[in-house]
Amino acid sequence: MVVISTEEPFSVLLVKEYPWITVSGFGAHIKSTPKTLIIHKKNSIEEYPVTEVKNLLIVGGHTIHSSAVLNLIRHGAVISFFEADGTPAGTIRPPGDRNFSELCELQRLIPHQRLATALAKNSAQTRILLMEQEEQLKNTHLFYEGELEFLLKSRDEFAFLIKIDEIRRLHRLISDMYYEIMARSLPPDLGFRRRSPRPYVDPINAMLSFGYALLLGNCTVASFGARLDPDAGFLHEGRDGLIYDLADPFKPGMVDSVIFQRANEGLNSEDYELTPDRCMLSDDLIREITRRLHQSINTEKINNQVSDLADAIRKGSEFTVQY
Repeated sequence: MVVISTEEPFSVLLVKEYPWITVSGFGAHIKSTPKTLIIHKKNSIEEYPVTEVKNLLIVGGHTIHSSAVLNLIRHGAVISFFEADGTPAGTIRPPGDRNFSELCELQRLIPHQRLATALAKNSAQTRILLMEQEEQLKNTHLFYEGELEFLLKSRDEFAFLIKIDEIRRLHRLISDMYYEIMARSLPPDLGFRRRSPRPYVDPINAMLSFGYALLLGNCTVASFGARLDPDAGFLHEGRDGLIYDLADPFKPGMVDSVIFQRANEGLNSEDYELTPDRCMLSDDLIREITRRLHQSINTEKINNQVSDLADAIRKGSEFTVQY
């Protein structure tokens, strides 16, 4: 599994179903012969035929030889560079590369309603599942009267909505209810009532934001690998709209469950500091939740999701959201 983090010394991912290789962490040496891409890590060497590499995604700090750049570009590959947290830094493309622009054009032209509905419905389902699991785990009544029935009905209502604005409005309503209901399972003294905008004034919102940043970084890297436009979302609008689309169904299982569990284990005064206008997490707490998120953020699922979405856009086929 690859999770973007400054703590990982080095990791490389090549899954044959995906036309991209991700090198993340720090300290890899990337070079090439005319036929072979060679990636040195501390105790081993990975080799791949240059002709099979369509996208090389370099996340963090590594050394790449000019021979590797030239050979990859010569064979039509794209090389993208990212900060350690997944923030895009730049891309090298072959001259006359049309694959990216053609797929992005299809991404913008494809009807948004069908994809937005699939994303919203499954995002609602993952949130409902986590709430039900939390209720069973604590053997308590988490829902107020009628709330679960309303959420289930709203989840099913997505299939009958036509306008994108209606889909987005119902999605926001379910998301807001989800955080408010999950807040009831957390220690009241932590001050979490709902998801709030920056700056965060409680440790739960601060931890969620940190976890979401890691998840969004992984989704960004995968979207570049699939040559999708990160700003052309279906459910979400604006900058990085597609990245938020991809991350949304994964948030409850990959991030929220980890953060809520850690909060219920107990936080003390050494774990965070409250100032008049924000909450600052301690370095030790950040390191701890990073280790846990390494286990929960499943890069293979993210890659599958992105690959399926690219195929659905390219072929006009059905898109099934995984979670």
